[in-house]
Amino acid sequence: MMQPQIPVPVPVPVAASSGEKGLKGVIAGAITGGLEIMITYPTEFVKTQLQLDEKGELKKFDGIADCVKKTVKQNGFFGLYRGLSVLLLGSVPKSAARFGAYEFFSSKMRDENGDLSMTRRFFSGMLAGMTEAVVAVTPMETIKVRFISDQRSAKPQYKGLFHGVGRIFKSEGIGGIYKGLPATVVKQGSNQAIRFFVLFSLKDLYTGRDKTKTVPKVLVGVFGAIAGAASVFGNNPIDVVKTRMQSLDSAKYKNSLDCAVKILRQEGPMAFYKGTVPRLGRVCADVAITFMIYDSIMDLFNLVWK
Repeated sequence: MMQPQIPVPVPVPVAASSGEKGLKGVIAGAITGGLEIMITYPTEFVKTQLQLDEKGELKKFDGIADCVKKTVKQNGFFGLYRGLSVLLLGSVPKSAARFGAYEFFSSKMRDENGDLSMTRRFFSGMLAGMTEAVVAVTPMETIKVRFISDQRSAKPQYKGLFHGVGRIFKSEGIGGIYKGLPATVVKQGSNQAIRFFVLFSLKDLYTGRDKTKTVPKVLVGVFGAIAGAASVFGNNPIDVVKTRMQSLDSAKYKNSLDCAVKILRQEGPMAFYKGTVPRLGRVCADVAITFMIYDSIMDLFNLVWK
């Protein structure tokens, strides 16, 4: 007598949880952040120097080339990497927080078919930017600006990373590394909202929202550069205010709004676009490289990390 066959259950694919997607984003983002900042830092240095430059007797540079020339002449080529250690240590958690938060929030906002509307994509990016602002960007940017600003003074007071951070903590406490937090939250929120929205909208346009179609990595880089440029023109005024609020001279401003008003009155509206050109170069390269690296790492993860 034949024994009845018992059907073997077929495993059903289970969608990754929001937490798992977030963890993938954190690890991939951390790797991406370290690689990206080592490539693009000199343009960030020049941008910050130009944004700290004021009119009149305090003006030190006549433009990008002059800033590079004077920095190299005074401190050598590696003078353009002043403050890199701060940004390198900060870029890993910054990028990890950004991409981890984006993967987490975007997975929470997807509909039953796994699709993400343009509006929800925009807000996913905004929440990712706000998360990275609080977790990593504000402390990192404050310390970086302090170090660059210190180099501009006649008698620099910071001997190195740990000495400088120790001095800031001793004189100002934890609040010393959170200068300009409101402006940074607004800046990073708008930054990532614009970047993720533009990048993924361009990818959707290329693929026709066909999930089986992939975008070539070179094209991902082009889309990233476009997204980066859009974010620069969209929020450079916020970036200028943030930089001034994090400088050693920030005490002359009551808050971010007072800083913006004084810049407008004393230097005119175009002061809000100081450093746009070097920032544009850095950000376009930064975002292009970042998304290319991140896309490649996530492709690998999706193959080996089911």
